[in-house]
Amino acid sequence: MEVKALLYEKLEKEVVKCNVCPRRCYVKPGTLGFCRVRQNRDGHLYAISYGKLTASNVDPIEKKPLYHFWPGTASYSISSFGCSLTCPWCQNWSISQAGPADSYYGEASPEQVVKAAKHRGCKTISYTYNEPLIWLEYVLDTAKLALKEGIFNVLVTNGYTTPEALDLLGPYIQAANVDIKSFNPRFYTKYCKGRLEDVLEALKIMSEKGWHLETTLLVIPSLNDDRSEIRGLAAWIRENLGADTPFHISQFYPTYKMNHLKPTPVSLLVESREIALREGLKYVYLGNVPGHEGENTYCPNCCFLLIKRWGFSILEWNLNGEMCCPKCGEKIPVKGEYHAGGGFII
Repeated sequence: MEVKALLYEKLEKEVVKCNVCPRRCYVKPGTLGFCRVRQNRDGHLYAISYGKLTASNVDPIEKKPLYHFWPGTASYSISSFGCSLTCPWCQNWSISQAGPADSYYGEASPEQVVKAAKHRGCKTISYTYNEPLIWLEYVLDTAKLALKEGIFNVLVTNGYTTPEALDLLGPYIQAANVDIKSFNPRFYTKYCKGRLEDVLEALKIMSEKGWHLETTLLVIPSLNDDRSEIRGLAAWIRENLGADTPFHISQFYPTYKMNHLKPTPVSLLVESREIALREGLKYVYLGNVPGHEGENTYCPNCCFLLIKRWGFSILEWNLNGEMCCPKCGEKIPVKGEYHAGGGFII
């Protein structure tokens, strides 16, 4: 089910230049790009992960995490293999840092994915687990079909992509959670083999296209927990994406090549959340700490509890039908269609 890739240039001696991520790999005949999913065959670039699925699950949309986009609904979540970055703490490293020879996968056409999502009553399809933007052709084809069936499309991404790729996807993606690894350019270079400035530029483009955006920072002790950097990131989000942009601050657990580190202390997560709130972000959440009050949505005007959560589950819903705080009337930026009987219309 492999297809000829989009966004590449033919050069001399059958070398091609891929323009899907900012790395813009020069790929020689018979070799793969950095992401392991784009191969040069006789001077043509092929998307070799097209239709190859390493996972297909029905998840709560809160798991992405998206807290302000159709909360309480199910998302049909699919993945392939490969990635444009090299994060040594990746919880999905067995697929993200793998190529086709290293992965166990099944195959499914875009039509089959959309049919499965519809059959399971999912409001969205999430392209997730590994990096979806390097799966460009498949995501694009699937997203187009999904919209025709009334199903929205969600990217869970590192944001390491080009304006050209975002232009192709722009009309077909409705929401994204972008995992910002750090607000330190040197951190990106050392650990991710990427550039922070490219991610920030991509975020601004996504915002301009009208996508619903939420952001995540995994706080790793001793690596990206500098308080001034967290403050700087929160300020950047407020200034460039808006104060209403949800910001998820997540707890790190030792995995992959970072087994020698300890989990993030909850006290550090709480401090980071307070920093982001002081910088003017209205909706700052804690992740991977089920039951903590930092999972809840509060009115930024009067602090009234609006949505109480436990992990990926909603325990209490106090927004009215117009998505406003029932106590003070503050309009809350939550996307969905709520009805008087309680719950969302799917």
